[in-house]
Amino acid sequence: MEEKKSIIIAEDHTILREGLKMLLSSNPQYEVVAEAEDGLQAIRLCESFKPDLVLMDLSMPRMNGVGAVQEIKKQCPETKILVLTVHKTEEYILATLKAGADGYVLKDATHGELELAIECVFSGKSYLSPGISEKVIEGYLEGRTTIKSASSWDSLTQREREILKMIAEGYKNKEIGNYLCISAKTVEKHRANLMKKLDLHSTSALTAFAMERGLVS
Repeated sequence: MEEKKSIIIAEDHTILREGLKMLLSSNPQYEVVAEAEDGLQAIRLCESFKPDLVLMDLSMPRMNGVGAVQEIKKQCPETKILVLTVHKTEEYILATLKAGADGYVLKDATHGELELAIECVFSGKSYLSPGISEKVIEGYLEGRTTIKSASSWDSLTQREREILKMIAEGYKNKEIGNYLCISAKTVEKHRANLMKKLDLHSTSALTAFAMERGLVS
């Protein structure tokens, strides 16, 4: 009899985590051996269980999914990591793949697509949801990752880098202003300059860029 594949689910929303566990447990080939509510817990559980697969959310407390993916791959290089997330921006996708994820599935995927993605990564292949595949491939072919990371980053002032880091850490304009002893209005101007220089147009995109540059774990 073939040994079951061990899986850890890393998801901070209890209802979704329990739903995924029920779904995966219905397959006789899989066994959910542990569940994590945040990135740090996911890392510790992987060190203990050495699972075949981690199903990983990106937006989690204590340590985000990108940082957790990178650390798990260092500690357990044989463990496959399949990201399950709502984030569709190229910055998030590329940062996650660079961290070592084996697959990237959007949370609006069907049960069938999730099973296909799991089978793909278990067979040694990568999996990207159809809706994001073309965008990512185009980004790599055009070299946007290298060009954008280097030239855009070099154009930022030290103050802009400080504010980018705090934005990525979840601080609001007023909180950033209080910490840096500047007005919230000045912070907003810096935020607008960041978005213009980086050609990024949302907080999530700024956060993904900051993660890619190593400003936040």
